[in-house]
Amino acid sequence: MDLMDEKELNELVQKLSIKFFGKRFDDQVKYNHRLRTTGGRYIPAKRTIELNPKFVLEFEDEEVIGILKHELCHYHLHIEGKGYKHGDRDFKNLLKETGSPRHCSPLPSSEKRFKYTYECKNCHHVYKRVRKVDVKKYRCGKCRGELIMK
Repeated sequence: MDLMDEKELNELVQKLSIKFFGKRFDDQVKYNHRLRTTGGRYIPAKRTIELNPKFVLEFEDEEVIGILKHELCHYHLHIEGKGYKHGDRDFKNLLKETGSPRHCSPLPSSEKRFKYTYECKNCHHVYKRVRKVDVKKYRCGKCRGELIMK
């Protein structure tokens, strides 16, 4: 999907809101280039949905629509005064009803973040770390076994 301008983005969200929720979306959707690991977010105080443009450029239309539907779940529940946070039952039920994803796929660039991989000698649990770990000092958190670098 190409990066559409914010007017087209607002029109798309308006269509999705009416199609999946049967309600109008009267507020604003915009891009936020500072988002790093998430596809989008809803800001209740401003009643604004922010979308990560990297996800729009990187993924197919279905993934972007899924992100927008997820944020619309937050939006509509907040407007109605119901539980709009991730742990709330209302939110989980609305995700199921609309076929919205609970989480978005990670960007391919964020998967390469870990430099070091360690494995427990006993239970073979794998730990991925950005920084190097002193294997003489640290042990496995599950079985207290010795760690080895892979």
